[in-house]
Amino acid sequence: MPEQAAASTASELSVGALDGVTLSGEESGSGPAIALLHGLTASRRYVVHGSRTLERSGYRVICYDARGHGRSTPPVGVAANGQPRAAGEPSLYGYRRLADDLGAVLDATGVQRAVLAGVSMGSHTIIRFALDHPERVAALAIITPAFDPDFARGTRGEDPLARWDALARGLRDGGVEGFLAAYDLRRLPESLRETVATVIRQRIAAHEHPEAVADALEAVPRSRPFGGFDELAAIAVPTVVVASRDEADPVHPLAVGERYAQAIPGAELLVEEEGQSPLSWQGGRVSGIIAQLAERAGLGAT
Repeated sequence: MPEQAAASTASELSVGALDGVTLSGEESGSGPAIALLHGLTASRRYVVHGSRTLERSGYRVICYDARGHGRSTPPVGVAANGQPRAAGEPSLYGYRRLADDLGAVLDATGVQRAVLAGVSMGSHTIIRFALDHPERVAALAIITPAFDPDFARGTRGEDPLARWDALARGLRDGGVEGFLAAYDLRRLPESLRETVATVIRQRIAAHEHPEAVADALEAVPRSRPFGGFDELAAIAVPTVVVASRDEADPVHPLAVGERYAQAIPGAELLVEEEGQSPLSWQGGRVSGIIAQLAERAGLGAT
């Protein structure tokens, strides 16, 4: 069948972006465009986890590795005095830059308007892009958001950056195993620890520039994709928020996902049943959710 043939072939993308970055990605399928953005320390595979449901359903799927992740190159950047800036400088990995990268990918692929789906860092990036360029966004799938404006200000009496800095140090000093030690799998149910450790090893091994991922671990959490939840009221496209229960995914609190769904007009909140693995880990189901969202936006598959 034509759809299956299209789904089986992916075209490589190489997109120039700001700060000397070259973004590595791929596109496959044909029809209405859906762009997939992964989370911090992940790469482009970790949105729908290898599922080809969207391509087989008649959608054009575009995904890419964020700057410094996967096969994408780290930023270089030049300061006002003409001297090179440190690669880990927060502005080089901030959400304004990440949103600019998304725009560069859409421009390079000739996409004027797309359904955007993002996980964690990717979800915050698509929100920033939607606030800046609402005319280019048909719908939003916000998957396991973690940014909380109040928590980011430290109003809960906790240091919101300490964990990310520890992960960066672990990755720099001890590679994958150092990262795992800093991640502290003991926070998870024992039944999930081995699975999570395996996935983390696979994720980190996929990066050509692990030192850049360590830079991003320090820089991205210091960036704010938006100022407060009240700003999300400006989003006027069909939106779904996919959240996870805290037992399996404490890094992405369910309460935060609920706040996003409450703040965005008409947003739908989806969460796995108690005792099930996180919905965000199930690539086929996530793909189905995104396809249904596209239909709600009037972009049914061709």
